[in-house]
Amino acid sequence: MIEIALAVSPGFQMMIFAALSVFEVANVCTGEPLYEIHVLSEQGGEIRSSLGMPIKTAGFERSDFDTLILGGLIDVAPPNPEGLLQFIRRCSVSCRRVGSICTGAFMLAEAGVLDGRRATTHWRYAPELRARYPKISVEEDLIYITDGPIWTSAGMTAGVDLILGMIEMDFGAEVARSTAQMLVLYHRRGGGQSQHSALLEMDPKTDRVGRALEYARANLQQKLTVDQLADAACLSPRQFSRAFREETGLTPAKAIENLRLEAARLMMEQTRHPAEFVAMETGFADPERMRRAFLRSFGQPPQAVRRAARIRAATSLRPLEATT
Repeated sequence: MIEIALAVSPGFQMMIFAALSVFEVANVCTGEPLYEIHVLSEQGGEIRSSLGMPIKTAGFERSDFDTLILGGLIDVAPPNPEGLLQFIRRCSVSCRRVGSICTGAFMLAEAGVLDGRRATTHWRYAPELRARYPKISVEEDLIYITDGPIWTSAGMTAGVDLILGMIEMDFGAEVARSTAQMLVLYHRRGGGQSQHSALLEMDPKTDRVGRALEYARANLQQKLTVDQLADAACLSPRQFSRAFREETGLTPAKAIENLRLEAARLMMEQTRHPAEFVAMETGFADPERMRRAFLRSFGQPPQAVRRAARIRAATSLRPLEATT
């Protein structure tokens, strides 16, 4: 059984427990006690969350857990207690891996565990993490990052993706997939995926335009005309084009290109498929058209995006160095 320690401080975000419950679901899916969770705080006893809800915790007597996870605070300004920082430093030596959810990265940073490493956090707090801890390579656009045995995630629901990544490392892709299915996740996100979704950024105001965008994302291999999208929205082409621009600020053609780019970038980063295949799967029709779109949006061609992703993955295999 793998022992997971969650270390919290007064005012911790309750969303952390949504992520930790993924371990519980993995136990249910396999019918085996794969994980055991321990909730800890510096003094032990009752700790209140940011919502005022109390939970019982144990103290920091042990540091021989397999995995330590730090839960974030809504307010990252107050200094972390020295007892917590010392505990993190001990665990960075004794634990197989150390992770943080959302602003928990600030605790790892203050303890010195992230120095010289890549890390992420909620996009809203990433500039502050970078400014306060210049020794860290902060990448604010990723869902989660694994740099050796140090795992950091973006905010809120990204913690679920981070835990699924840990489960896949521990017990394989099939256990992770079945756990995601039990959680009724529409789409499991890899660590290299952006925190920002093209669909969310377009933010349609009505269900009709939203349905058209969902239809487009599910059918990127097709040519996707305005007439098809209008049918999906149950509007005339003229009504649809006007409503679409009013709600998203984009033309349908530009919106579809953004969806194609998002899907193509993910495939280039996370698969070994050749550019020709990626272009066909995402509706660009040919690699040259996809290359031009990448240059316009990302400033580099698809193969450069793939190389950068592989370099990040190779960097993540570095061993943990003991901190003092």
